[in-house]
Amino acid sequence: MKILIVTDAWLPQVNGVVRTIQATNRELEKMGHEVVMITPQLFRTVACPTYPEIRLSLFAFKRVAQIIQAEQADAMHIATEGPLGLAARAYAIKHEIPFTTAYHTRFPEYVRARFGVPLSWTYRFLRWFHAPAQAMLAPTDVVARDLAQYGCRNVKMWARGVDTEHFYPRTERVLNTTEPIFLYVGRVAVEKNIEAFLKLDLPGSKWVVGEGPALAKLKQQFPEVHYLGVLDAERLAQVYSSANVFVFPSLTDTFGLVLLEALACGTPVAAYPVTGPIDVIGDSAAGALDEALRMACLRALHIEPVVARTHAERFSWRVCTEEFVRHHLLPHQTESVKVHAKVGVV
Repeated sequence: MKILIVTDAWLPQVNGVVRTIQATNRELEKMGHEVVMITPQLFRTVACPTYPEIRLSLFAFKRVAQIIQAEQADAMHIATEGPLGLAARAYAIKHEIPFTTAYHTRFPEYVRARFGVPLSWTYRFLRWFHAPAQAMLAPTDVVARDLAQYGCRNVKMWARGVDTEHFYPRTERVLNTTEPIFLYVGRVAVEKNIEAFLKLDLPGSKWVVGEGPALAKLKQQFPEVHYLGVLDAERLAQVYSSANVFVFPSLTDTFGLVLLEALACGTPVAAYPVTGPIDVIGDSAAGALDEALRMACLRALHIEPVVARTHAERFSWRVCTEEFVRHHLLPHQTESVKVHAKVGVV
């Protein structure tokens, strides 16, 4: 099957959306599918206001239409609600082409945090954008229920996974500061609530890995914290393995792939008991969830790395990608896949 994926989030950005698409593409190709991408790399772009790392494509509709028409893909997935997503959506509706969409991040909450826009306004836009899709794919049951409460009626599950062959406990320690070491990895932006972590009174040292519009302010406000920019996958796995606790202070993430990456490297998680951490950690012993983030950090210090790693091994990108594929099959194709799966073909 040829699958066309349209995304406004792409390299050189490094975030959960990009990593999800990259991992899914790798699995799709292993399964024998062909993947065609429409990304900002094909267009002239401008920096997103207040978030220059995000590039917004200019004059996208004509070129997007040409690519869709030329590729004649068997299935189309629109990953983001930006200019490319809007152009692909318009073309698909006009030409009655089925497509799926995805809800990767709590976009309304982010817009409110940055610009003060009421949630009701942004959720109205989301309902409009995703309504024509044959499925709006959400990463967790909690997020799916939240979207349903805001009036989204076509929500289906598409879980997330982790590459446990790459992310595994390393013996070499690359963070040579006072232990215990508390680590944050991700976009450095106001909606990530990183300040809640950095202001905690904790023993040892703190590290922040990533870039974003809030980085300069945090460096000025917390000069004692150690900062690293965006890392390649190998270096990132080494950094995860060097920390004693991975701290996830976000209150708005839909999932948090970094949680799984840290766990796969044997690093327990400390977080608030909200969507994302609840879905990844649940009632397992792999992390500590607490409304008092400091208490979660201190409790996580007592979790053995093997417990974190064992929990991460439950999440597989192959299973997640098979779920993604099923959402793009016609009903008769879905039944065929089920039959083949029973006899061990799939």
